[in-house]
Amino acid sequence: MATYNKRGYKAPKEKEEKDSAFIEDVKVDEKDSTTAGVFNSLDETASKTEEWVARNQKYIFGVVAAIALVTVSYLMYQKFIVQPKEDEAATEMFDAQQNFQKAVDAPTSADSLFNLCLKGAKGSLGFVEIADKYSGTAAGNLANYYAGISYLNTGKYAEAITSLESFKSDDMILSALAVGAVGDAYAQKKQPGEALEKYIAASEMNKNDLTTPRFLLKAGQAALALGKKADALKYFTEIKEKYESTPEGSSVDAMIGLAQ
Repeated sequence: MATYNKRGYKAPKEKEEKDSAFIEDVKVDEKDSTTAGVFNSLDETASKTEEWVARNQKYIFGVVAAIALVTVSYLMYQKFIVQPKEDEAATEMFDAQQNFQKAVDAPTSADSLFNLCLKGAKGSLGFVEIADKYSGTAAGNLANYYAGISYLNTGKYAEAITSLESFKSDDMILSALAVGAVGDAYAQKKQPGEALEKYIAASEMNKNDLTTPRFLLKAGQAALALGKKADALKYFTEIKEKYESTPEGSSVDAMIGLAQ
């Protein structure tokens, strides 16, 4: 009867090697399968994209054409409509601005000159008509400011407020002057509360040595008119401490005395 040599028995090892080789084969196959799946997925996505483009190419071309048309139309509008209108408005403004400067420089009452600025004469437009006719242009917007100041100087305070509040500008100095001028109009209308509000707003816009002390002083005066001495003292003191070298700073001591 045959016997087995247990020490020399190699079958399990051979089986293990075959199993290992089989497992390695399986692993390689899985990797290859995954990579192939990714590429197949990409191919499918690309194919679907191509199909979608093919189905919707008329729509796509239409959108592209519409964008191009809008762009070209905008550029043409700017070149042939907006810019000529801006140039025309600036030309119309010249005479009115000249009259405005004469009115400002006049040694005595200049009501007639300011009225000329507003209404125009001898075929030239005044600020009121320029602001209306050229609304939307830079010159038309600036005409609102000039008209507001002209109305203010001729005692038409409600009209001054309307024109000045129609004026919009990125220039912080000019914007502050416009808001402060609205405050002046309210002060002339005997509405110190509204005037104070505008003066404070103007004083806080782009703090500088020109407009800030000017409107702080007016804010203090309006506050005094309302019996708000503490507020008035605060505005006058700010001028004293921060803007002493300005014309307002050199004369504010007297106002501080009134507010104490």
